[in-house]
Amino acid sequence: MPVQSLIKDQLSQFIKDEAIKLGFADCGISKAEHLPENETYMEEWLKNGNNGEMGYLEKNKEKRYNPTLLVEGAKSVISVLLNYYPESVITDDDNNYKISKYAYGIDYHYLIKEKLKILNDLIIEKSGTHNSRLFVDSAPVLDRAWAHKSGLGFIGKNTMLINKKMGSFFFIGHIITDLELAYHNNTPLKNFCGSCTRCIDACPTKAIKNNYIDARKCISYLTIEYHGELENQNKEEFKNWIFGCDICQDVCPWNRFSKPHNEPLFKPSESLLKMRKNDWESMDKIKFNLLFKGAAVKRTRYKGLKRNIDFLSKTDL
Repeated sequence: MPVQSLIKDQLSQFIKDEAIKLGFADCGISKAEHLPENETYMEEWLKNGNNGEMGYLEKNKEKRYNPTLLVEGAKSVISVLLNYYPESVITDDDNNYKISKYAYGIDYHYLIKEKLKILNDLIIEKSGTHNSRLFVDSAPVLDRAWAHKSGLGFIGKNTMLINKKMGSFFFIGHIITDLELAYHNNTPLKNFCGSCTRCIDACPTKAIKNNYIDARKCISYLTIEYHGELENQNKEEFKNWIFGCDICQDVCPWNRFSKPHNEPLFKPSESLLKMRKNDWESMDKIKFNLLFKGAAVKRTRYKGLKRNIDFLSKTDL
């Protein structure tokens, strides 16, 4: 094996090993390059208005499809997964409302960014200074596409990245760098959904189409990204979800492999676990701020969450 190849292999393995030590569930590396197939797919998706009010998805599109425009001289994309599947789940009964599992604890952006910074510092210690940027849902990066390309999973019919060993309850982060590393083979994992259509059948609003999501019908979009009124929606279809929705993941057979995370900051507080419908409906802004200090739910703000709760609690005349 050529010396240069050996160095790339050793450095790449070092990165993966250190990522696991930092608490990431998995790490993969792929070549930074233009993604024409993903560009075609997303441009068609946008053309049909499936992004709803998420206008930011139409900005900086060239950078979204080509990481070399995000980081000068970029050669590699290091992708990591961080498990968020909880040990304790918010009570799912008729006397409670539900929020997505990813929002139970602290806002994941901060934690993953900090872990990626440590990983990047370790890479610098090992290989020397390099040009790199860290990404966690905060820039035009095709998260699932890069994780897929690096061999971390396949894209399911619900459009989620599915890891065959741990399902789909995880966050994705990246380091885009000008270091040349050893890459996963150029054949991304094929779709292993087979003939299963559980996610499609279970979606109450029929948002899951032929391997794409119509955000305008998606409960996650409607309860977080959408800022209009919900009166035209069928509240029975929301199944008591007030922030996000996990239905298409909960029914996925691959998530039988999900195991509880061991990150204390992702654990739901006792106050959150004790919440019931009456508590949600009487919640004021002070209680909201205390309950979700530093949490992802802050994204929809008190006004947005109150809108969702009022919509679902409203008695039909």
